[in-house]
Amino acid sequence: MTLEADKAKINLDSLVIRFAGDSGDGMQVTGDRFTAGSAILGNDVATFPNYPAEIRAPAGTIAGVSAFQVQIADHDIYTPGDFPTVLVAMNPAALKANIADLPPGGVVICNSDAFDQRSLEKAGYAANPLEDGSLDIYKLYGVPITSLTLEACKGIGAKPRDAERSKNFFALGLVSWLYDRPYQPTLDFIRMRYAKNSQVVEANTLAFNAGRYFGETAEVFESSYTVPASKLPPGEYTNITGNTALSWGLIAAARQASLPMFLGSYPITPASDILHELSKHKAFDVTTFQAEDEIAAVCSALGAAFGGAIGVTTTSGPGIDLKSETVGLAVSLELPLVIIDIQRGGPSTGLPTKTEQSDLLHVMFGRHGEAPVPIVAAATPAHCFEAATEAVRIALTYRTPVYLLSDGYLANGAEPFRIPAEAELPEIKVEFATKANKVLPDGREVFWPYLRDEKTLARPWALPGTKGLEHRIGGIEKADGSGNISYDPLNHELMVQVRQAKVEGISKDLPDLEVDDPDQANVLVMGWGSTYGTIVASVNNLRQSGYSIARAHLMYLNPFPRNLADVLSKYDKVLIPEMNSGQLAFLIRSKFLKNVTQLNKIQGVPFKTSEIEAALITMATESK
Repeated sequence: MTLEADKAKINLDSLVIRFAGDSGDGMQVTGDRFTAGSAILGNDVATFPNYPAEIRAPAGTIAGVSAFQVQIADHDIYTPGDFPTVLVAMNPAALKANIADLPPGGVVICNSDAFDQRSLEKAGYAANPLEDGSLDIYKLYGVPITSLTLEACKGIGAKPRDAERSKNFFALGLVSWLYDRPYQPTLDFIRMRYAKNSQVVEANTLAFNAGRYFGETAEVFESSYTVPASKLPPGEYTNITGNTALSWGLIAAARQASLPMFLGSYPITPASDILHELSKHKAFDVTTFQAEDEIAAVCSALGAAFGGAIGVTTTSGPGIDLKSETVGLAVSLELPLVIIDIQRGGPSTGLPTKTEQSDLLHVMFGRHGEAPVPIVAAATPAHCFEAATEAVRIALTYRTPVYLLSDGYLANGAEPFRIPAEAELPEIKVEFATKANKVLPDGREVFWPYLRDEKTLARPWALPGTKGLEHRIGGIEKADGSGNISYDPLNHELMVQVRQAKVEGISKDLPDLEVDDPDQANVLVMGWGSTYGTIVASVNNLRQSGYSIARAHLMYLNPFPRNLADVLSKYDKVLIPEMNSGQLAFLIRSKFLKNVTQLNKIQGVPFKTSEIEAALITMATESK
């Protein structure tokens, strides 16, 4: 981090701040508002919300700590930062759970009122860390946030317990002053978010203002700081999470195709926000259905696809287990269906609020019979928009179910998103069958639902109720062309081969894999999904240090891009970082017989740049 004195303020080129407290302390709101204010100022931002796995862990315990980390910068950034440079801890448990991540010299702002004996014991402290010298390697600021919040709110008639809930806004006001964030957007947010309760609006407003005034007048802090705006490409921007971007991408694709969209979903962490977001957009011909279970959700979406809509279902790993049979039915029926899997830690309930990339082999192979399904993976929160439009395009063009993979890190993380112009959106054309397509030997004209387009091998899509286009659907094998039930062995083999060829043929419609390799490196790092940001940051750091590293990132996981074999053949060493045990590495080895090096992390948290850098330095050194 570089510092430049500028009158009373100090300019920073970047800042990584982590807010931490009990799950009921409003840390996610605090972090989100700090991020939004920074985005308004024009900073590049990247966030990492970290929720406790238990719905309501005991207050004051480490298991109940909720945290939100954000990096803001005056230049392009790709991660929320390996480590915070500032930690705001609302209680001893939050301090205990997060202090190990703070480097020496980092700033610690603690709610000193929360460090009573009972809270210290709950967090496992034998002595008060604010007083015993254990934090001397940091810049420690103890601020009585709770009592100052109560003092600010005492004139509005709020009960002390209710007024205390505003202490997160006191903390936000304080750091907004300390790091020169705009005040008005937060005040506007409070007014709109809590409009139904005027007392809550007043308490939060008073607390926020008390925090900023404390920073200005208390003379506790030696300086205040600011992070100048970054130079983003021209355009209209908004700060967006992955789940919101994915929802907007689905809507955009539906509008491009001039089709209604139907979402059949059962709430599950971390996918539920897509259901919440899409339910707001009925004006765009979006219908949302909260089903009684995962099976009903996917069946309703497939039924909507049969009826001529874009059928979408959202879930996480446990829901994919339950949806698998219906996905196989969609393969057999050859209808467009988008299955969105926001991956989380498993198996079973696993780590429901933590991130993982452990479903790749599941969506690749997790169906009985030969049932190939295309797979698209999002790389960043903003890229979720593009990934969603592409998944819909493939599903509609090739009449196939498509898996779209995201994960908890992308779903809840946020970054600036440049809103595309309509002309930048992909062209998606859909033509429904309107007339007979087969002349029988006796001269009769009939509709055969399994005659295929010569280019895509897609079958015709006929709307139910279209006169003369009545046809049979179901899970039993169909006869090639006519769609009649068939138990003929050779026909079954043919249909299996055609369905496989259809999916493999999608590769002809995909762009080549792009490789960033300015120096003709011997080492390639290749990833998929949410490892993108960390890989880019790691490679950029190493190139600045003189290392020659190439990188590539896969969006299409089934089928792979046509040039992937050529790309792999050019590099002596290939590193594949994954938040699983090596699932992409398994596919690469099995398909291309390429010996790749795995870098695996299965801890419920994303890679740090330092972890990928260390592996790449070892490989680059050995290749010399």
